[in-house]
Amino acid sequence: MTRFTLNGADVEVGAHPHLLAALREELDVTSPKDGCSPSGQCGCCTVLVDGKATVSCSLDLAKVEGKAVTTLEGLDVAERDRYAAAFGATGALQCGFCTPGIVMRCKYLLDKEGGALTREKAARHLGGHLCRCTGYHPILDAVEMLSTGREVDVEVATGVGSRSVKYQAAALAMGDKDYVDDMRVPGLLHAAVVLAEHARADVLAIDTTPAEAVPGVVRVFTAADVPGALRIGIIYEDWPVFIPVGGRTSYLGDVMALVVADSREAARNAAALVAVAYRPLTPIVDPVAAVADGADDAVWELDGNVLSRSTYARGDIEAALAASAHVVHEVFQTQRIEHAFLEPESTLAVPQADGPLLVYSGGQGVWDDRNQVASVLGIGRDDVVVHLVDNGGAFGGKEDASNQVQTALAAHLLGRPVKCTFSREESLLVHPKRHPIRIDATAGCDADGRLTALKIRAIGDSGPYASVGMKVLERCAGHASGPYVWPTIDVDAIAARTNNPVCGAFRGFGANQAQFATEGLLDRLAALAGIDAWEIRARNVVMPGDVWGPGQVMDDGCLGARDCLDAVKPAWEAAVAAGKAVGLGLGLKNSGLGNGLREVAKAVVRFDAEAEGGGVEVRHCWTEMGQGVHTVALQVAVEELGVDPAKVRVVVDTTRELGAGQTTGSRGTLMGAGSVAEACKAALADGCRPGVDYTGEHVVDWTDKLGTVENPTIHSAFGYASQLVIMDRQTGAIEKVVAAHDVGRAVNPLLCEGQVLGAVHMGLGYALSEDFPADADGRPTATTLRQLAILRPKDMPPVDVVLVERPQPRAPYGIKGVGEIGLVPTAGAVAAALHDLDGEWRATLPMRRSSSPD
Repeated sequence: MTRFTLNGADVEVGAHPHLLAALREELDVTSPKDGCSPSGQCGCCTVLVDGKATVSCSLDLAKVEGKAVTTLEGLDVAERDRYAAAFGATGALQCGFCTPGIVMRCKYLLDKEGGALTREKAARHLGGHLCRCTGYHPILDAVEMLSTGREVDVEVATGVGSRSVKYQAAALAMGDKDYVDDMRVPGLLHAAVVLAEHARADVLAIDTTPAEAVPGVVRVFTAADVPGALRIGIIYEDWPVFIPVGGRTSYLGDVMALVVADSREAARNAAALVAVAYRPLTPIVDPVAAVADGADDAVWELDGNVLSRSTYARGDIEAALAASAHVVHEVFQTQRIEHAFLEPESTLAVPQADGPLLVYSGGQGVWDDRNQVASVLGIGRDDVVVHLVDNGGAFGGKEDASNQVQTALAAHLLGRPVKCTFSREESLLVHPKRHPIRIDATAGCDADGRLTALKIRAIGDSGPYASVGMKVLERCAGHASGPYVWPTIDVDAIAARTNNPVCGAFRGFGANQAQFATEGLLDRLAALAGIDAWEIRARNVVMPGDVWGPGQVMDDGCLGARDCLDAVKPAWEAAVAAGKAVGLGLGLKNSGLGNGLREVAKAVVRFDAEAEGGGVEVRHCWTEMGQGVHTVALQVAVEELGVDPAKVRVVVDTTRELGAGQTTGSRGTLMGAGSVAEACKAALADGCRPGVDYTGEHVVDWTDKLGTVENPTIHSAFGYASQLVIMDRQTGAIEKVVAAHDVGRAVNPLLCEGQVLGAVHMGLGYALSEDFPADADGRPTATTLRQLAILRPKDMPPVDVVLVERPQPRAPYGIKGVGEIGLVPTAGAVAAALHDLDGEWRATLPMRRSSSPD
């Protein structure tokens, strides 16, 4: 037994691998979050031990004996309120998973330094903390506010356009709002997965006997226990929930078995004892070779390795190139990237004696979760209710089911609640990544720098299972032209199946890979034509009535592209005049799925007669993952109904049929705002009677599938962004990024700015340092968060955010997306600044001009 003082009270705990486990698993203190235990590389679990900030997941319990441990739960009310207000008012939290640990570090620094704590010093001391959402600057704003004693002005929602604090910001900042792994229910069992040992191997036998003999183990599940469908998938149902005996593994994230025990430690210990006999086969890891004639199939029971092919052409490409005054050719290669959301995937499933199976999920599409669970369990969809638990970051990486189905299966068959939470190592292996894409590109322009022709041949490594890989390469193809007019264009993009990690949705969704190439081509053509980077973009940017990319005739919303260029021009001219190395990027990113799909988003507004003063419940169909879609729903309700924001409660679950698929495509704000507004209008028209579900919907049904008509409307809306990267010529350090983003209408400018800052941070990592390579066996070589080379606070340059509001026709309030466009221009701008610095053209990511600190 270990004895110590916790928040002023004496406690005694049993054996645990580290202090964090004792706090969370025995003492039910859940403000310290587990993002990477026991590696201690994310900072989410930071607490105070004898007043010193300490990463609790790497601290042995013996070292805590007799000491005083303080968590957020132990701070007095006034101090908690002060920290919560500062972090909320500055937008210093988004998903919130990292925030409690950062707050504890800030408390330590402020207790030690007081008013002498500067931004620069705080940035250095926060080096042990990862935040994937904010770009760190709002966090430093909060620290500065606290250290100077400046009064905190917390703005409440006054409708669309207000800089109001994020919905539930205080609870997020203080660690009081539960993520799935924080949830506790009576009789809870814990599950641990057994993953494949080989990326491609025949499965000869699975022996669960040694695991079943471990004390505390309740049962071990394999494919033989699945009563319904074995495979699931968002688009194609090709992803097995377990690999059976007689089957074949296709990557190292394949699940072989699920061990359920009365404790997390027992489940994990037993999982290590499940013995799987394999016949290893040579993995297919080269996407180009995979799609060549005669290649072996990468995936068990699937024919061929071409997942998808997206093509379109306008004009005679070879003739146009031959007639061009200047022609450039380059092969660009982007890398695989890990999302590194701070909250590992977790699912809780709770059976009910006289009701549906309850599943608590942090996935990006809870209706898809419900449908897949029902399919695998062989039960009706009405027999499953999935509750969205706001997640700790996703960025696309939680679209596909991770452990939802296996956990639900175990709970359903055992009749007991089961929770499964991935370790960081399991998370890195299982969920899809950003596609590495090889882009063979040729482009031409005339003597004045006006673009003439673009030819693209792209091949993306999608890993073994479909996920949304075909849509990523379709988006890569569609966005290959960037926000420019190309009179002649020829594009061919292939998604290849391999035995490397699965690739799927990730912020940017193929647009950033494509436009890294496009921006590089424009800069090379500008040099040949003797004009600067701003001018070549200004001469060729799309305008209303222009035919863009696949043939779409652009509407007035595209004026935002030129607006963004104009917004950065003064900073561009000043930096050039000062002799700085500069790079410019311009990009566009669709909002919505488009491509001929009919998209319907629904919402429900309900007035509660029993709530004191009359509460308002707002239901919508989007996942809150830090971007602020719950806040958008609240602000629209306040705008349309004139209600007190304190009385609005936002809910997402599958008890109503509101689902619009995955929270993807930068469409949550646009479609969510539209559907909530319509529900509010329905309520007002009926007198806002209590107890009535007032339903509203926003429909986009005017897009066309690629290749079906001469001038298809591929997407209903686009966001635009221009970014300027300014470098010091002596050190090569980035001094500043100026980011002008056309969002159509900023529903909440504070949250919009936060999205841009976080996207720029992610874009700089994408450009400079981040990578997730795999070896010849399909095994990722990065196994920890630190090895991902994510930029830390001291590496993040200042960012000037300029919000442009060019309304989008046919969109509610004129809204466009902001979540993904933020990193689309970044890599191209960095590459151009590096070329200005040393004269070298770069075509491969990452460019390795920066790295993560130790």
